[in-house]
Amino acid sequence: MIDFRSDTVTKPSQEMIQAMMAAPVGDDVFGEDPTINLLEKTAADMFGMEAGVFCPSGTMTNQIAIKVHTQAGDEVICDKMSHVYLYEGGGIAFTSGCSVRLIDGDRGRITAAQVIQSINPEDVHKPISTLVSVENTANRGGGACYNFNELEKIKTVCTENNLKFHLDGARIWNALIANNETPKQYGALFNSISICLSKGLGTPVGSVLLGDKDFIKKARRWRKVFGGGMRQAGFIAAAGLYALENNINRLAQDHEHAQIIAAVLKEKDFVGEILPVETNIIIFEIKGRLSANDFVEKMKANNIWMFAVSATQVRMVLHLDITPSMVAETIDAFNRL
Repeated sequence: MIDFRSDTVTKPSQEMIQAMMAAPVGDDVFGEDPTINLLEKTAADMFGMEAGVFCPSGTMTNQIAIKVHTQAGDEVICDKMSHVYLYEGGGIAFTSGCSVRLIDGDRGRITAAQVIQSINPEDVHKPISTLVSVENTANRGGGACYNFNELEKIKTVCTENNLKFHLDGARIWNALIANNETPKQYGALFNSISICLSKGLGTPVGSVLLGDKDFIKKARRWRKVFGGGMRQAGFIAAAGLYALENNINRLAQDHEHAQIIAAVLKEKDFVGEILPVETNIIIFEIKGRLSANDFVEKMKANNIWMFAVSATQVRMVLHLDITPSMVAETIDAFNRL
């Protein structure tokens, strides 16, 4: 099977499995798992931040960050296509009791000017604007990357208006590779960062939430409340360490594969608009003789799996389990339609 549904479908390599099996472990709730402690420190050091906490998922790291940064009745500012709003089970409302000010951004990316316009005035009738959350890369925007200068402008707005600034960095590694940026640039900008290890980096599970020591102390308490306190989880943390050491630079190949596939799709009569391809995600419109579901089913018949994100759009995500020969086989299937 050739699986383009998501970069979450990857399997750990034999080398990663060996690293997992050799990992020393302990009880992480007691702070005694050496492999988790090393992963948290390694990730924090990469971004130049004080501390980190390992969690089972990016949804948990995002929702913990929102919980720590806000009080019930506050308001979170984010793009209308943000993962924290669309795909985290209503967690902002349920776990934090906050409302959301949605911005109609550009492929999932918002601007400093839009943030300024979204901040509520001091008024007992309105929720208190407390937090700005951005997603880089933007999943529903087709893996779109922020311009770092715009992020700096948003940070200035946050500082001037006493707002916290959170990064959903589920695919931050793709943005770093695509734009030749460094983790420390982001660590200097954000109050908190969620980094995912189980997407393009290929680990079986896990995300790390980064921030200053006081923030992470509070985050650990909420991780426990949310049921995320794990015990001998160093076995899966070891996969994260392996990925940070070995799987970041290779993301460039995923970006290259995405460009190759997108170039072929542009020539097909059943393909309409293709969102600009910047990283490892391709979102394209199906038109004419096929619907999105028809296309997905025809590809599935060729043992090629994709995902219809709407009635007219299909998403393909490149990852480390997609080889050059799989890309060629997929293009052949397109050509046979």
